[in-house]
Amino acid sequence: MSDSTTIADLFTRWDIPWIVTVALVLSAVVYVRGWARIRRTRPWEFGWGRLAAFLGGIAALFVAVASPLDTFSESLLFMHMAQHFVLMSIAPPLIVFGAPVVPVLRGLPRWMIRCVFGVSVLRRALHAAGGFLTRPRVAWLAMNASYIGWHIPRAYEFALASENWHNFEHACFFFTNVMFWWPIIGPWPSRQLESRWVLIPYLLLADVVNTGVSAFLCFAGRLLYASYGAIPRPFGLSALSDQVAAGAFMWVCGSAVFVLPAVFIMAQMLVASTTSPRSILPQATFPSRRKQSEIA
Repeated sequence: MSDSTTIADLFTRWDIPWIVTVALVLSAVVYVRGWARIRRTRPWEFGWGRLAAFLGGIAALFVAVASPLDTFSESLLFMHMAQHFVLMSIAPPLIVFGAPVVPVLRGLPRWMIRCVFGVSVLRRALHAAGGFLTRPRVAWLAMNASYIGWHIPRAYEFALASENWHNFEHACFFFTNVMFWWPIIGPWPSRQLESRWVLIPYLLLADVVNTGVSAFLCFAGRLLYASYGAIPRPFGLSALSDQVAAGAFMWVCGSAVFVLPAVFIMAQMLVASTTSPRSILPQATFPSRRKQSEIA
């Protein structure tokens, strides 16, 4: 990346990875095929919003790996953090909101389903693994361990120096955040949490971790990732200023992603707790004595 980089390059420098792109397109096709099938019997569960959310998540993944977010990730830390934000906080919740399990299973060829799920032991093992990985404690620890671990300077530089490890880093971000968002959204047909109050500390403690990592970038006072100081700087932006901008972006946008759902869930629970079943159920469920006598 040279000093002659222009603002237009931030929108036009796309580098499409064809293998990943083909995988994303196939995933979208399988989901749409399964969604169309299950919609015939469960239209209330799989409306157009589900389809739009899943395809939006696939589109977000494509933008993360093919757009200038990826092209500039090795020269601008700010762009790299924006790429991580898409991989962690935009694509995963959209895909989870699409309730992908049943549509994907319905969209795959039947011979493939028989091979994978025809063996009862394997089917039970996959079901148990899915249940374990989406437990709140497991999902929270996995997501935050991945987030902190890959932003340690030595680990970050290691991933930046190897394309394969860099791709693995991005896969860690994406899949651990699918785990993280699963208990929050609770896509059908997964089991809902007994109490959604647990999601308040679940989200707010994740924000504490995000705040710590973001503040570390903003207030370190020195360059944490040496690679960004050893290359030509685009737009004349110093490496340290780029680092501060990246930390500020993570702080503001990351906190919004955690705090806003926490506030929404809290409002939902407060409304539910203040609704008196005693005042609603007799009117809604049981006819009055006068009507009972008329029916008799």
